[in-house]
Amino acid sequence: MRTLITSHFVSLDGVAEAPGGEPGYKHAGWTFDVDEDPTMYESKGREQEEATALLMGGRSYDAFSLVWPKMDYFAGFNAMPKYVVSSTVTDPEWHDTTVLSSLDDVARLREGEGGPILVAGSLLLTQGLLRAGLVDELRLMVFPAILGSGRRLYPDDAEDKVKLQLVDTTTYANGVQFQVFRPQR
Repeated sequence: MRTLITSHFVSLDGVAEAPGGEPGYKHAGWTFDVDEDPTMYESKGREQEEATALLMGGRSYDAFSLVWPKMDYFAGFNAMPKYVVSSTVTDPEWHDTTVLSSLDDVARLREGEGGPILVAGSLLLTQGLLRAGLVDELRLMVFPAILGSGRRLYPDDAEDKVKLQLVDTTTYANGVQFQVFRPQR
């Protein structure tokens, strides 16, 4: 069985929307308001190096597929197999991308052979994965900011609480914390 890892930038109040400057949100680019600490991106680089597949929702695929194929930074995303859970993406152009139609397809992918599957961004997909109990590890870059509004990482309609165990944490000089949680099952 493969490990399914979700990775997100979040504010202290759980907002994960538009951390990199995506248009249409009043706090777009909020991660850039924190002083740069290059060491915090070492953990993001390790994520890419250990991942053997990238899983995304349709909106994240649309955004990533325009940018990542042209980048050297995290170039491993271009080489690895990619999966997109979407009803709108039908003919993906990003190299080695497969469209999945449901969380059942994700569960089958996770049950198969291979290394870790990484979900980066993809808030709606992550919420569905959390509700379905498919997340093995949740990795958060928690920024010392309260945004007060925006889409949150955690589902508002969960039927039950999810207990998590903190398995690793690093605090960077700029106040950002990298936290790794695993669901207690």
